[in-house]
Amino acid sequence: MKIAMVGSGYVGLVSGACFADFGHDVVCIDKDASKIERLHAGIMPIYEPGLAELVDSNVRAGRLSFSTDLASSIKDAQAIFIAVGTPSRRGDGHADLSYVYAVAQEIAENLSNPAVIVTKSTVPVGTGDEVERIIRDGAPGLQFAVVSNPEFLREGAAIGDFKRPDRIVVGAEGEWERGVMTEVYRPLFLNKAPLLFTGRRSSELIKYAANAFLATKITFINEMADLCEKVGADVQDVARGIGLDNRIGSKFLHAGPGYGGSCFPKDTLALLKTAEDYASPVRIVEAVVRVNDSRKRAMGRKVIEAIAEAGGGEPRGKKIALLGLTFKPNTDDMRDAPSIAIVQALLDVGAELVAYDPEGMEAAAPLMPEVTMVKSAYEAVTGADAVVLVTEWDAFRGIDLERVGQLVNSRVLVDLRNVYDPAEVRAAGWHYSSVGRK
Repeated sequence: MKIAMVGSGYVGLVSGACFADFGHDVVCIDKDASKIERLHAGIMPIYEPGLAELVDSNVRAGRLSFSTDLASSIKDAQAIFIAVGTPSRRGDGHADLSYVYAVAQEIAENLSNPAVIVTKSTVPVGTGDEVERIIRDGAPGLQFAVVSNPEFLREGAAIGDFKRPDRIVVGAEGEWERGVMTEVYRPLFLNKAPLLFTGRRSSELIKYAANAFLATKITFINEMADLCEKVGADVQDVARGIGLDNRIGSKFLHAGPGYGGSCFPKDTLALLKTAEDYASPVRIVEAVVRVNDSRKRAMGRKVIEAIAEAGGGEPRGKKIALLGLTFKPNTDDMRDAPSIAIVQALLDVGAELVAYDPEGMEAAAPLMPEVTMVKSAYEAVTGADAVVLVTEWDAFRGIDLERVGQLVNSRVLVDLRNVYDPAEVRAAGWHYSSVGRK
């Protein structure tokens, strides 16, 4: 099957490469000529484990190509995926659908054969209706259908998620388009991946509802962590105890500095705006957004308190080493990363900040120009008055704390991901502060 993937960012590139690996003939399209040139040269625009190798193997096999020309690329394509960005719109928080609608208009102007138009971008309820109207007005009399097919890819594990999904959701109104989408995903039937067909509007809402629910679990356990600190309980024991209940489950019950990334912040906000538009408020999600926003800066205060408790006094003029900057490990994504608010809170009290992240420093540098970026964790901690673990990269899990102790000015460690064992760290002579533990 010939597939056109409009948008070669995170979702489009991963999806396109995986479809090609299934044996489909895929062309990834992007208006950014420099991005397409880099892809032709084998340079990935994002960091995702295994992606460069997957792209290279399918390009060499002749199943995957890249283009800036939408008109020629969608010719004879049976499925045309829209996988462009839908960032929060400035001023009101609604999802910015201008890129989606612009692609729909360009498809309408160039479509010459029957095709299924697949919205892969995360879009509010009703977007598919507007995409269908745009294409119908621009290509009257042509056979086409618009379906919703939301992505459920975790950054850092996207290829595995695509090839071994929990479910494939397709919002389709007719039998023809259902048949085309069944053929698109037929290679996954060997893995018995559930293919769930729904109405188009239900499919659009499923994506937002799923992300809002996961964001709620994260925010809930973070609030339980705060309570654990007050009452002398251990949040990891609490999370394990409730997670063993099959009705709750253990995933997304890891206390930390709050959620960030490309999905949860903008999708919860977009869901709130949709609910407002339909006069059906979602109070729980409202609270989740509010609590998560305040938590990130609160982690900066946690660092300040740890320095004071260790006898270091005020943080002004003190060197603080940050280990990790991205919103999660195995990605270079800095969008809404908790580190941004933490950095600002520490800069506001006059601290000197040095940071190291295995993949995220290039993206982080423009967002935090006052932070000194260095080439290793050990370089970052040298002469530091406090060390803060912000992102739980594997490289930091096995860091030699004795060696670090000899490099720092003061043995103060703030572990915002609960990576280390409190007893072991304290036995090594560190003043240790973590999240939701005594």
